[in-house]
Amino acid sequence: MNEANILLSDSWQDALIESLKNPEEAAAYLSAALDSEDSDPQLIKAVVQDVINAKLKINNLSEAATQYPEKLNKMLSEIRGKEIYTLVCLLNNMGFSIQIQVKETTG
Repeated sequence: MNEANILLSDSWQDALIESLKNPEEAAAYLSAALDSEDSDPQLIKAVVQDVINAKLKINNLSEAATQYPEKLNKMLSEIRGKEIYTLVCLLNNMGFSIQIQVKETTG
């Protein structure tokens, strides 16, 4: 029975990563994490890692971007990540929200 649970979990994660190959889906996923009432910095870390994994699967991650997960981990460890949610909360209380959108590429 445990093996079946592991397979379902892996299958769910694979489906998530597959859906995040779509830039619009990835942007919505990132936005939802920022807009979450759960202010756990580990949520942001996990969501960003999922998007990175999706981009790696389609070879669509720049060399520079591959260094950011390490920087993000360090930042979240040092400041506990609460500042991210403090900013989101402040903006929300002022009538604004942070939205992630797909960057238009030129050329």
